[in-house]
Amino acid sequence: QPASKAKSFCKAHAKALRRVFWGLLGAVYLCYFIVACWLNFQRALTLVVITAVVIFFVCWSLFKKYCGKKVLTFLSPLWKSAPRGDCLVTWLALDTAKNPEQLISLAGFCILVLFLFAFSKHHSAVSWRVVFWGLGLEFLIGLFILRTTPGIQAFQWLGDQIQIFLGYTKAGSGFVFGNTLIEDVFAFQSLPIIVFFSCVMSILYYLGVMQWLILKISWLLQVSLGTTPTETLSVAGNIFVGQTEAPLLIRPYLADMTHSEIHAVMAGGFSTIAGSVMGAYISFGIDAASLIAASVMAAPCALAMSKLVYPEVEESKFKGKESDFFPSREERNILEAASNGAAASIGLVANIAANLIAFLAVLEFINAALRWFGEMVEIKDLSFQMICSYILMPVAFLMGADWADSPLVAELLGIKIFLNEFVAYQQLATYKKNRLSGLEEWSGGRKQWISVRRAESITTFALCGFANLSSIGIMLGGLTSMVPHRKSELASIVLRALLTGICVSMLNSCLAGLLYVPTEMGNCVTILSTANFTSTNYAIYTCCKQLFARWVCSRETGRVWSCAILPGD
Repeated sequence: QPASKAKSFCKAHAKALRRVFWGLLGAVYLCYFIVACWLNFQRALTLVVITAVVIFFVCWSLFKKYCGKKVLTFLSPLWKSAPRGDCLVTWLALDTAKNPEQLISLAGFCILVLFLFAFSKHHSAVSWRVVFWGLGLEFLIGLFILRTTPGIQAFQWLGDQIQIFLGYTKAGSGFVFGNTLIEDVFAFQSLPIIVFFSCVMSILYYLGVMQWLILKISWLLQVSLGTTPTETLSVAGNIFVGQTEAPLLIRPYLADMTHSEIHAVMAGGFSTIAGSVMGAYISFGIDAASLIAASVMAAPCALAMSKLVYPEVEESKFKGKESDFFPSREERNILEAASNGAAASIGLVANIAANLIAFLAVLEFINAALRWFGEMVEIKDLSFQMICSYILMPVAFLMGADWADSPLVAELLGIKIFLNEFVAYQQLATYKKNRLSGLEEWSGGRKQWISVRRAESITTFALCGFANLSSIGIMLGGLTSMVPHRKSELASIVLRALLTGICVSMLNSCLAGLLYVPTEMGNCVTILSTANFTSTNYAIYTCCKQLFARWVCSRETGRVWSCAILPGD
């Protein structure tokens, strides 16, 4: 029969037919690419970037396949030693000479590393090679993202594209809830983004895109730090998925993992945020580029600090193996994957909404109780935020925040650690809106916004992680369901992992403070000449403040005031 003959022919020549198909598809895309660039290169710039990234990863895969083992053998003597710090010390000395305040962030970074070493489970077993390579990789990533022009532009572009992409959520949420609700009500404005993002991630997993990307990042971390493939794969997965989803990537191997490896899995989960909730934070108005950078930088830092706090003293069964294992997915087609992804997000959305209601209500109750106790001894406006601002103020200052901004940064740190990062980012978004709307910096002796100069960027990095007290239950619940016979072991490790996760976010913020370079604001003459003074914004506020600061007035005879403007740009 013709059908059976065609089927047998396709089966016999499957390899050749696959090559012909991919060749034709590549030729069609090449023609499309050339035409798009020829018609309008500026418009096709996004297509050029995507094509370049795909080509890079394809070349990387081919290089790893054919030359990977040879390169690993050649570079193994280098990786077995700790990276030399001569160049780094020289660079830091030259760089901090221009901005001495960066030394505060550097001191904070060193103090946090020493603090974690003090809480190490086995001080003598610490592999400093892993620690230094992890911190070095984090520093190089931060240097590329925060200091180099290509890195700044690339991550700014990526953040802008994500914001545009997340904007498509309004098409679905607007149809279901109506435009009025999605503009005015938080639950209908930000939470649907999680549903959309979860749906897209499920599709990408079905297509194999996420597995492929996670494997590439995992391989880079594994060969540079020398960690085992199981723990490295989980930490790499945490860049994109949450603290309970990432361990699913290595679920069959959790039963045989060492205590140090399990600690690394937990610390990776506490140190990062899921891509779905990142979308919600971006919708608040938090800088997308900073959030992406913080998640990427957290991966090598989490592995390094995990091995500092809980060094390996057992023999791992997975050392030296390839990290190419992924659990198979049950979806039969892309539509089922999209539906399952959207359905799976319902629990996450409900959990976030319930936690926000509960935590904000509990916070208000605690503040009311503290105000009552404070009034008994003539202490006005005593609150949980005030207590956090005093206790954590030195930590905020060591991360690099100005002393005036440190109370607000410390307040947000306290909310993040003792409540959750969702509430903290919501409060940070409020401070940012106050600044952008041009409100006075001080009102009634209290700052209304955080300075855009260093402090806002530092805070964004410091809050980027699931390390809070409520996450202990989530982490233990997720891992215990996978390996119930290791429940007591998990419970004995989780507190150290939480401390590691908290400090990893702070280390990231210290690095952001060390590498931060203030962006130049536009020319005030141009801004004020084109400004609409019926409303205020941060640029107008800053320019007016600078203008009035340059006025010098003196009182002359006859009670006449004489004023002049000091020369300036």
